[in-house]
This record gives sequence, C-alpha cells and structure tokens, in this order.
Amino acid sequence: MKFVRWEDLKSGMRIARPIYSKSGVLLHERDAKLTGGSIESVKNFGLLGIYILEPAEPLPPMSEEDIAFEKFEIKTVASLQDEITRLVNTRKQKNLQTLVSQIIRQYGHLDGKVHFYQNLRSRDDYVCRHMFNTAILCAMMGSRMNIPIDDRLILVTAALLHDIGKIGSANPAIYGGETDRDKLASMYNEAIEGCEMLEECFSSDGTKLKRICQQCLRAQKAADLGEELQVKKMVREAKILQVASKYDEITGMSLTGESKSEVKAILEFQDNSDIYDPDAVKALVDSVYILFPGVSVELNTGEKALVINENPDNILKPTVLSFRRNTMMILSDRDYGDIRVVDIMKTLDNRYIMDQSAIHSAGIDVPADGAV
Repeated sequence: MKFVRWEDLKSGMRIARPIYSKSGVLLHERDAKLTGGSIESVKNFGLLGIYILEPAEPLPPMSEEDIAFEKFEIKTVASLQDEITRLVNTRKQKNLQTLVSQIIRQYGHLDGKVHFYQNLRSRDDYVCRHMFNTAILCAMMGSRMNIPIDDRLILVTAALLHDIGKIGSANPAIYGGETDRDKLASMYNEAIEGCEMLEECFSSDGTKLKRICQQCLRAQKAADLGEELQVKKMVREAKILQVASKYDEITGMSLTGESKSEVKAILEFQDNSDIYDPDAVKALVDSVYILFPGVSVELNTGEKALVINENPDNILKPTVLSFRRNTMMILSDRDYGDIRVVDIMKTLDNRYIMDQSAIHSAGIDVPADGAV
C-alpha cells in the first residue's frame, strides 16, 4: 500500500482504503479500480490523494474495528470542524467536551494495541484531522501512563485544539508542502499565538490548556529549526502531546505525496531521546501496532526480512526471518550488535505471497511455481 497524490493517480489503480463522503456515505469500496470519473471525484473532494494497492499486492484484511474507526473518524472530524469554527468566531464552545468524552470512552481504556491507520485529508480538513488523530493517540498514551482521568481530559482537549492557530492559514508548511526556514518559523508562530484564545474560551482550564499547547508547539518548533529546547521545563501533558502530534505528522499524507512509515517515526524518537520523552514514546509503542508478525521490513544492513515476533523492550529489534540468509535473526541478541529495522518495505519484490491473478492481469506471465 502506498499514498499517491491525486495528480499522479491513473485509471486501473486499485483503491487500498474505502473512500467516504464527509457525511459518511461510502463512495468507493477498497480494491475497486480507479476510473477517470473516480479520479475526478478525488480532485473535486479536495483530497490530497488516496492510498493505492500495488499491482501484485493482495487486499489486506480490514476488521470490523477498522471499519468502525473509519466511520467514527468521519463523524467526529465533522463535529470537530463545527466546534473549531464556533470557537474561532465566538470564543465559545458547545460540544467539545462531548467529543473529548467520546474519544476517551472509545480509545482511552483499551487493553491491547490498535492498528492506527492514516486517514484521507483535504486542505479544508487537514488541520482538524491531524488534531483528531493526535487526540486519539493522546487518549491511548495517557491510559498507558496511568494519568488520572481529570488530567487525561485536559490532555485530550489540548490535543483537539493545539493547532487551532493554523486554521485558515495559507502557509504551505502546514500541509507538508515545500517550504523554507522562514515559512516553518512563521507557521509555528501563528500556531503558538493562536493558542492565546484558549484562556478566553475556557474559563477554568484555559490557562492550563494554553500552557500545554504552547509548550508542545515551542518544542516542535525548536526541534524542526534546530534551536535549543528546555525539555525539562515542559509539563508531562505537553511531552505526550508533542510525541503524538509528531507521530501523526510523520506518518500522515502531505502535499508532497510523501507518507513515511511508522518505523521512521520511531527512529526519529529513539535517535532524539533528548527531544522526545522516552516514557511518552514507550506509551505510544505500547498503544499502536508498528512491527507485528507478518510485516516485511528493511534492516540497516540493507537486508530485507519478515517480522516473526515483536520485541516489547526495543520495537526496532524484533525477531525476523532474513530473506537473503533464509535464517531467523533475534536482533535483540548481542551477536547482532546494532542491526535494527529502519523501514517497512515499500515494494513487494521480496514477499513470499503475491496475488497471482493481479500479476497476470498486469501482463506478466506467472509460471506454475509462482516465480516471476
């Protein structure tokens, strides 16, 4: 599965994830082939692009929980957009705490991990979808870290509002477009200044919400611009919010069409533990599936491998089956030194199981033994 910008979509490509209207109506089912009309509809909806299956890729399973997440996301983001518009225009909130409670009830009490799928975004809802995703991650992470429920409510509320200052901005840096240092700094300054309204919107918790959001944004700005950062002075909720927001930012779609893997996000966190709170990163890893059995990966040696077992102590050092060596490698063993996973495979060249009918329909002859 890969993200393809709408400008690069072509008839015959297979849709990887279902496409819904903003009202929740199913428009295009997954595994359906794109036509000129469906490509035009993607453009008309303002979507930056969609997720596409590669020619030989079997349709991945999608559970009832995954489908429920899609529908919950569509409904909640629409409500969030209305609430943000009300806050910006009137400085009054109406249904925000209901949204917070719904998110915590659905994702703040989970026993195990979830598949955190990225959603489709347009320019109109890009910021709201980012804040919604960040709020879900914060709800799960806050639970893993045993944060008291009152503080968790504040954390999730901050997640739903932390980028409110970006609403209505034309700065391309917001959407991951081509940018420079000045545009990036300007984007963060707008976002930080935008949080000032939170004191006026929330009489009792406004000051705390503003502090959490602004500390998170200042930390992100310092990290992206290479400035000095006083992490120790950040409150716990701001540290959690920073990790959750950055994770969604790295793995989400952008104007450039680049959608990085979850592994790239974890590499960023592990290699910069002075910037990203290790406890918050651990809570994230314990909340979402990243390297689970069956995932094809790339190692820092250049080898390709298949994950056999997760490693709860170091997510990037699981037990894998090396395609080249055809042997099992327990990367946590001392014998393998600093060998670790650095990415999820972007192509299917080294997968054992392929959809042979899809290969044949692409004009490639498939021998009886399946070799291509």
